[in-house]
Amino acid sequence: MGRHGTYFVPMLMPDKIPAAARAALLGLAVGDALGVPVEFQPRAARIPDPVTGMRAYGTHRQPAGTWSDDSSLTFCLAETLALPNGRSAVPDLGDFARRSIDWLNNSYWTATGETFDVGNATRTAINRLERGAAPSLAGPRSEFDNGNGALMRILPLVFHQTWQAEALDLNAAWALTEAVANVTHGHPRSTLGCFLYLLVARSLLAGHSPAKACEHMRLQATPWLNNGSIPAVAEVKHYQRVLNDALSSLPEEQIHSSGYVVHTLEAALWCLLRHDTYAATVLAAVNLGDDADTTGAVAGGLAGLAYGEAGIPAEWLVAVARRADIENLAARLTR
Repeated sequence: MGRHGTYFVPMLMPDKIPAAARAALLGLAVGDALGVPVEFQPRAARIPDPVTGMRAYGTHRQPAGTWSDDSSLTFCLAETLALPNGRSAVPDLGDFARRSIDWLNNSYWTATGETFDVGNATRTAINRLERGAAPSLAGPRSEFDNGNGALMRILPLVFHQTWQAEALDLNAAWALTEAVANVTHGHPRSTLGCFLYLLVARSLLAGHSPAKACEHMRLQATPWLNNGSIPAVAEVKHYQRVLNDALSSLPEEQIHSSGYVVHTLEAALWCLLRHDTYAATVLAAVNLGDDADTTGAVAGGLAGLAYGEAGIPAEWLVAVARRADIENLAARLTR
């Protein structure tokens, strides 16, 4: 840890970044699509009928390879970051707000031209944006508004210049993450979940193993959070299992897969740490049940960074909706 909240991690060579972005976005969408057909079904239902590949229909009656709001809003954010001014200290959140409204009302950046499965806080925030609320103030801010809707879409920020710096300014990274998270989720607990997730993603992007990436996250976050200079200090207690190196040793019955942001981050990291391939990681995530698509998406984005596009089974990539559009977006995000 350097002075003034900086932390040094050698980053991936610039020519490798576009491939990493493709792997991250495709990995997230594939994990999402694997979970869509079984979303809201309990874990017990997966024991006799585990997900082993792409399925059609199910919960939302969608074709195989269909991804949900998790991916749609991830791609909306990536579009904003791909703009010429998207690399400024704070991207054009008004642009992201307009894309989010277009997604909800007009099925923009959906898999099949249909918007489905909208979270309560996200819908409330977008309705506020439609009425003219400032993006930084639109997200509901009560303790009961800590769903995983900001976490599920935050991954493109790891490709922003603030998060790409070898000498990561943790204060600047926090401010950027908070601004983007607040568009739909305004409570600091949601921002902290996004922040810890991005620290893991950044270390994976630098070429570290999942275990080392989680170790780096703890080494970076713990002393900085202990300084007590941000609103999320009071929220650290909720992430003690994420900040403890014993997470991977917990039995499955202690891992929850609800739509609560803390549960989603714990579950995604637990799956990442306990498995050593993309397929095993995302299938473990989806088969935890309940909010299966979001757990799959959050774990899938990290697993995409960890194992690359080549690690994603070819038959899943063939099936995933709008693959070419996702690849084009990844190229624009990192050009």
